[in-house]
Amino acid sequence: MGIIGWIIIGGLAGWVASKIMNTDEQQGIILNIVVGIIGALIGGWLLSLANIDGSSGLIVSFLTALLGACLLLFVVKAVTQRA
Repeated sequence: MGIIGWIIIGGLAGWVASKIMNTDEQQGIILNIVVGIIGALIGGWLLSLANIDGSSGLIVSFLTALLGACLLLFVVKAVTQRA
C-alpha cells in the first residue's frame, strides 16, 4: 500500500476511532490521519506479537488501524483525564 493508501486508511480509521471513543469534537482531519496511522503501527505491532498478519487485505488493514487507533485514544484519554 502506498503513502496515499496509508493516508486514506489512517484518516478513516482515526475518524471512526474518534467516533467510537467519543473524542471527535476535539480532533480535526489532520489529527484523525495521524491517530489512524499511529494506530495502524500499534495495531500491526500487537497483531505481530500474536503471529497474525494485519496487512493481508484492505479490510484487515482498516480493522488493524482501527484497533490500534482506539487503543491509542483510550490511553491518551486515560492519561489526560488524570492530569
